[in-house]
Amino acid sequence: MNAETIIETRAVTKRFGDFTALKDVSVRVPRGRLTAIIGPNGAGKSTYFNVLSGAFAPTEGSVFFDGQDITGKKSHEFAHIGIAKSFQITNLFPNFTAQENVRIALQAHVSRYGLWRRRSALAGLAEEAHALLKTVGLAERARHLARELAHGQQRALEIAVALAAKPKLLLMDEPTAGMSPEETRVMMDLIQELVRERTVVLVEHKMKMVMGISERVVVLHHGELLAEGTPDDIRANDTVKRVYLGQGAH
Repeated sequence: MNAETIIETRAVTKRFGDFTALKDVSVRVPRGRLTAIIGPNGAGKSTYFNVLSGAFAPTEGSVFFDGQDITGKKSHEFAHIGIAKSFQITNLFPNFTAQENVRIALQAHVSRYGLWRRRSALAGLAEEAHALLKTVGLAERARHLARELAHGQQRALEIAVALAAKPKLLLMDEPTAGMSPEETRVMMDLIQELVRERTVVLVEHKMKMVMGISERVVVLHHGELLAEGTPDDIRANDTVKRVYLGQGAH
C-alpha cells in the first residue's frame, strides 16, 4: 500500500448465506480526493460502503487503512482510527439543538482521552461546535432543534457530527437522497469544500452530481468491480455505458 492510498480493499468478498453481495473487489482509494461509488440497484454499493465503514466484515479478503490491516475491526474502532460515516438516513438527536448535537459528538470524542474529567473542564467545545456548524453552513441554525431543520440541513448537521471525530476519511451514503435541486446544489458545494481537508468517499445515484464533482469513480455491477477511473474514463467506457449509464452519461 503506497502513501497515496488511504484505504484499500484487496479481493474483498461478502456473502450473506448463499447470496454473494460482493465478489473479489480490489480498489485503492486515493488520499485527499473525492471518490464516488456508483452502480445500478443491486450492484453491491451499500454492502461495499458497509465494508469500508466497518459495519460488515468481509467474508474473504482484506481492508487496509493508512497501511494497516483493519479487517474485522468493529465499527466503533474504525471511528477511533480516523474513519467517519454519514448515513442515508439521518442519525441525530431530534429534540436537541444543532449546537447540542455537535457538542455531544465532540464531548464523546474528547472524553475518550479523559473519561473522568468534569464536564465543565471540557473547555472550548461550544466554540468548536459553532465552528463545525459554520463549516456546514448551519451557524445561523445553531439554536434550532434538529427536528425543526429542513431535510438538507439535517444531512448537513449529521456531517458536522461526523466531522467532530476529526476523520481522515469521510464516508457518505447517498448524501443528496430526498433533496430538492437547490438542497442538492448546496450539498455538492459542501462536499467539495470538505475534500479540501480530508478524503471523501460517497455512494450516490445522481449521476450528474457524481460526474460533476468526483475525481475518481468506482463502478460496481452484480457485486463485482466493473470499472474505475476519472469521470471521463467512465463516460468513455462502453461496458459501463451499456450496463448503467446510457444517455445519462452525456
